[in-house]
Amino acid sequence: MIRLLRRAVLLLPFIAANALAQPAPQGSEPYELVRALQAVQDGIANGDTAAHGSHIALIRQIGEKFLAADPAVWSNPRNGQAVVIYLLSGGAPQIVRKLPRDKLNVDERLFNGALAYVEGRQEEARELLKEIKPRTIPSGLGGQVALVQGALFARAEASLAIERLDDARLLLPGTLVEEAALRREILLVGQAEDFEKFEFLTLAYIRHYRNSIYAGDFWQRFSAGLTQSSLALDERRFARISALLEQIDRASRLKLYLVIARAAMVRGRLTVTRLAGERALTLSADVSAERERAHFFRGASRVLTDEYDGGLAELKALDRSKLPERDVPLLNATVQLALDVRKPFAGGSAAAADKSPATPARLDLSSSTATLVRAQKQLGELELLTKDRRP
Repeated sequence: MIRLLRRAVLLLPFIAANALAQPAPQGSEPYELVRALQAVQDGIANGDTAAHGSHIALIRQIGEKFLAADPAVWSNPRNGQAVVIYLLSGGAPQIVRKLPRDKLNVDERLFNGALAYVEGRQEEARELLKEIKPRTIPSGLGGQVALVQGALFARAEASLAIERLDDARLLLPGTLVEEAALRREILLVGQAEDFEKFEFLTLAYIRHYRNSIYAGDFWQRFSAGLTQSSLALDERRFARISALLEQIDRASRLKLYLVIARAAMVRGRLTVTRLAGERALTLSADVSAERERAHFFRGASRVLTDEYDGGLAELKALDRSKLPERDVPLLNATVQLALDVRKPFAGGSAAAADKSPATPARLDLSSSTATLVRAQKQLGELELLTKDRRP
């Protein structure tokens, strides 16, 4: 809190300068200028649109102040570290390259690694920054470096990336760095199938940054993490998933429930298919394509479990023209499977074959293992065949 108050005090002259189209105040140390920049960016994390609109101009002003600074100021380690923070906060590398490198009192790996990162030399940046332990350097710099490490290692070493993003959150709580770390980490944790942490990070974001300028990006990553994994396919946690989805807008929630329902159906998780389909029904408009899909998923889960007649009737009542092309083969396979389930077993009497079996009060799937295995295989093959047709 004290740190944020100090930043706010430092920020006041910059707000005034921006409003009056005047240059940044004279006489400020580089590290003080960078603190002011961080204060503006923290405002962005809290939904301050004015801060979002002014921070680019502030970055430019700070760059000009850096170039005009007395070379002697760079012997101060705090000012050398401020250059790295400036770079990693959106500062221009061409400005930093004009500074007196021989005067900068800063770790060579940090300086060169930050430059490599912002200039797009990712492999070089990874080599330079990998061994740096964020918790061993000042927190203002350590949090920024940890965030960058999380981005650099997200694909190659996801576990290391998650560890570094945890560091970023712990070193700079209540800042844009923590907000950005939460956005990056939610997808990685989802891909790692760690539901407890996925839920924790989501609730942390909602609690602290739901008004962030970048909240839309968080929810996109949240959706990807949820639907590109098996997190939502365990019926035991469905209520907790639904509670998380309540935090997003109705249209996005509907879309996610349909994605979950389809994924669950293809993987044979029929309880989740039904739960997600029913949620989608409550969110969809009458006579809409979304409602037809919701009926499809609910009907499929019913016909393959304990409501054969009702489920089959629901499937037959669908308006196929409103289903996406990729869902039609799945519908056909489901209906055929449902009809196969009711066929008499081979070896039965001719009389039995001519007589339609009575509708059971509950379909006993334990005696139909082969049929279910065939269904799972059918749906899986259809999923592969139709994957390239997805819009």
